[in-house]
Amino acid sequence: MEFREFLHTLRVWDVELPPFDPAGVPATPLPLFQEWLMHAAGAGQAEPHTMSLATVDEAGRPDIRTLMLHDADADGWHFASHSTSAKGRQLAARPVAALGFYWPAVGRQVRVRGTVTPAGQAASQADLHARSTGALAAALVGRMSEVLDEYRELEAASETAWRRAEADPLTPVPTWTRYVLEPTEVEFFQGDARRRHVRLRYRREASGWTHELLWP
Repeated sequence: MEFREFLHTLRVWDVELPPFDPAGVPATPLPLFQEWLMHAAGAGQAEPHTMSLATVDEAGRPDIRTLMLHDADADGWHFASHSTSAKGRQLAARPVAALGFYWPAVGRQVRVRGTVTPAGQAASQADLHARSTGALAAALVGRMSEVLDEYRELEAASETAWRRAEADPLTPVPTWTRYVLEPTEVEFFQGDARRRHVRLRYRREASGWTHELLWP
């Protein structure tokens, strides 16, 4: 079987999809996003806080990777990384980004676009030290996105970092940065088995949030 034929055999949303009535949505996107993420978790979606982060570099070339959502509140959608990583350098040059969430267990997607601002050192270090020993050890290794000559170099650096993280759970990592994406646009997508998908887009205007339906 050719690869294309194999792709055509794969099922999409072979589950009962939840209803979504856009008539009763909140005035702002945050409560609906929080409700959808918690609903996806309750429906058995693994790692519903996993998201795609899209940025652009100095030349305008797009980039994307998968990482974890750290919070979503009135300030925006929160994530973290080293300021010296590829994404950190790209956000420093062009502080705009897009997030993508996909929860196939319920046939739902959320897309978020906006401007990105780094939090201060205190918030960034608090974010890091609230996480696991493994997260701190990985942050202490650092050198994200740099060329690795041999894998055993990473193994050695990781062992040293683990010992340091266990000995001092509050070890600072100056390059670790908490980022906040302030949304200008949030789109909610509910899949439908007959392809009559519901797309609801929120847009931030000078007077506040507005929302509208989109053709699928």
